[in-house]
Amino acid sequence: MSDHTTTGTDWWRNAVVYQIYPRSFADGNGDGTGDIAGMRARLPYLAELGIDAIWVNPWYRSPLNDGGYDVADYRNIDERFGSIDDAQAFVDEAGGHGIRVIVDLVPNHTSSEHAWFQAALAAGPGSPERERYHFLPGRGDDGELPPSDWTSVFGGRAWERCPDGEWYLHLFDSTQPDLNWEHPEVRAEFESILRFWLDRGVAGFRVDVAHALAKHPDYEDVGDRDQRDGPRWTEGHPFWDRDEIHPIIRSWRRVLDEYDDRMMVAEAWVRADRRPLYLRPDEYHQAFDFEFLSADWDAEQFGGIIEQSTTAARDVGSNPTWVLSNHDVVRHATRYGLPGGTDSAAWLLDGPHHLLDAEQGHRRARAAALLTLALPGSAYVYQGEELGLPEAWDLSTDVLDDPVWTDSGHRRKGRDGCRVPIPWEATGPSLGFGDAEGWLPQPVGYAALAAAVQHDDDGSTLNLYRSALRIRREHFTADFDITMIDLGADVLAFERGNGARCVVNMGAVPIAIPEGVVLLASAPLDDGELPADAAVWLADH
Repeated sequence: MSDHTTTGTDWWRNAVVYQIYPRSFADGNGDGTGDIAGMRARLPYLAELGIDAIWVNPWYRSPLNDGGYDVADYRNIDERFGSIDDAQAFVDEAGGHGIRVIVDLVPNHTSSEHAWFQAALAAGPGSPERERYHFLPGRGDDGELPPSDWTSVFGGRAWERCPDGEWYLHLFDSTQPDLNWEHPEVRAEFESILRFWLDRGVAGFRVDVAHALAKHPDYEDVGDRDQRDGPRWTEGHPFWDRDEIHPIIRSWRRVLDEYDDRMMVAEAWVRADRRPLYLRPDEYHQAFDFEFLSADWDAEQFGGIIEQSTTAARDVGSNPTWVLSNHDVVRHATRYGLPGGTDSAAWLLDGPHHLLDAEQGHRRARAAALLTLALPGSAYVYQGEELGLPEAWDLSTDVLDDPVWTDSGHRRKGRDGCRVPIPWEATGPSLGFGDAEGWLPQPVGYAALAAAVQHDDDGSTLNLYRSALRIRREHFTADFDITMIDLGADVLAFERGNGARCVVNMGAVPIAIPEGVVLLASAPLDDGELPADAAVWLADH
């Protein structure tokens, strides 16, 4: 067991959780796709990094039309990733390193290849099999129009017509039909799925699209309200963040409470004032703070988000849950290199690409790591973030795999650029990812950022993360107190209850470092000054 093992029922409150996207983490069998064998082989690396838990993106049986978020069988592992025995071995071996494993739960929709949906298609209109999903007759004289004006998050309408004339709902890709959470069989099935994985020793679940399960019973039109995923809508939206979601969550929480030390974290893209509803004591343990992820590089903006989030979480007995990147967004080392206010997802395709200042993005990403890891609560680290990986923004459109590219009518490039295989070595057909080329090509610059290259470089981003996780455990996890410190408009600074401080210079000129013993800095310090786009941790003695 490692010396950083967390214990107790509230282990998750201070946990640093490492997100693995299995297709792109490590390829153990040389077929170009990451797998559980590769994940198992890299467990010593993760133990050395110093994490508390791993969140694994969907590894279930799937046609991989949406990278595994189209699940065909929730109790089986896709053969491209391994077997159920391999998954069990991964959970057990991670535990041997003192690392818990959280798995992804995808409850809003299944794959169109799921046995339930195939049965629904075969049974036809009016059948009990169709009641598990949202099948409706169309509008218009011959039902030729979709049942409502709802649109897909990925682009296009959210309804697909069957050969028999009925339409089914898919808020994402057409191969991802939405489940009907008013149906008792759906609720019972997912409680069974929870128990299946809890019985195999997983520490909990990251719940996908946690704010979308409930749909308006009359499927009313959205009209001029915003249809896109995100915290922009008013209450009463027909398919986002409806109050009927919360009894479902409570039923899951009752299942988790039958087990010791388990947790679940919500991917809920909701307004900040609505997020605490998901964090009540009988609902989710955590919910990602996406305002933090979405913030521009601005001290006032970050400071306001931190104060609001810490207060709101504390008021409902939860903790803040910080995240800078994940498998759905442009990597922050690239986002922070773009001018404030840039729509980074649109920039991937539309540019102008000369706006990117990659060195600035790298500096800010290192500073953001210290900012995040000094805050009270839990932090989630997306694979490769600890290597300082930028977005692979220049992927050729002919290699894109994300359904967003097709569903948007080639108006949005999609999320492949943050899903490129990890570089482990400076050479080889996939830079140590595996023995063959990876399923997505790696940028030329990834070789210099390979884990092996950074391992013995004291100034590397990898060693910055290793040091930060070690020091965090000693200085930034004793309590949840935080006091903001005013050091000027361009400086974000705060003190934790034990006196440890974090100072981030988000301005353009160096500032004087406050008094204290330097624990760690994201950039070299010169003559008592903290450079622009840099952070420092301080202690009283």
